[in-house]
Amino acid sequence: MSKTVPAVPKTAKLRAVASTGYRKGEETRQRILDAALKAFGEASFRSVTTRKIAEAAGVSLPTLQYYFGDKEGLYRACAEAIVERYRSHTTSAAAQAAAALNDDCSPESARVRLKAIIGALAEFLVGSREAERWAQFVARELRDPGPAFEILYERLWRPGVEITARLIARILGGTESDPAARIQALLLISSLLAFQSGRSISLRTMHWSTIGSEELAIVLSSLDAQIDAIGRNQYSSPSRTGGKEPAHVRSSSAASLA
Repeated sequence: MSKTVPAVPKTAKLRAVASTGYRKGEETRQRILDAALKAFGEASFRSVTTRKIAEAAGVSLPTLQYYFGDKEGLYRACAEAIVERYRSHTTSAAAQAAAALNDDCSPESARVRLKAIIGALAEFLVGSREAERWAQFVARELRDPGPAFEILYERLWRPGVEITARLIARILGGTESDPAARIQALLLISSLLAFQSGRSISLRTMHWSTIGSEELAIVLSSLDAQIDAIGRNQYSSPSRTGGKEPAHVRSSSAASLA
């Protein structure tokens, strides 16, 4: 006597089909993004065509247009994808730093938080091969701002520089609008680009064939040393300030004598 096989509910079948379709759709979308990031990194926004990107991704032009609309929509989507990947690696450290600053943390606590943020960023930019995929895209936007510049600036660069500058200002004992803190923030963050867009030069200079865990540890140690030096030896050369201490140091010195 044969057994009756229970019928699969129609709704379960529909969900399975929908899930499979969604997964394939996401894979197709990601394939188009990867091809676009490579194309826009190698050539300018004007010279790249959506037809070439579609061919590189192995999809039809209508499929590309279905997911991203026109070329500018695809370009902006590339920038948004980059922002999300950066954030996934740095959001936790940035949130903890902001909370510490709001709690009026000590200079040394700010130094610890700064190391955490820069360390997280370095692990992503220097130690991860993932960031290499869009390094040229970001470098091109820095050199020649295009449709994605505002997305990258407002959602990635400005917040990153702001929290870094606030931490440095706390370490220095200055105000959060201190230009010196902003300059140091820019220099600290931009130093990591030597291992991203300038990766080939960095590898050759360091006589490294790649950047693995040991090489990354050396980079992180050097960054920690830079952060440890902030505010400790900054006034050792009088010629830098015309033989005078900076204004915020002079004012704090005067206050202590009053």
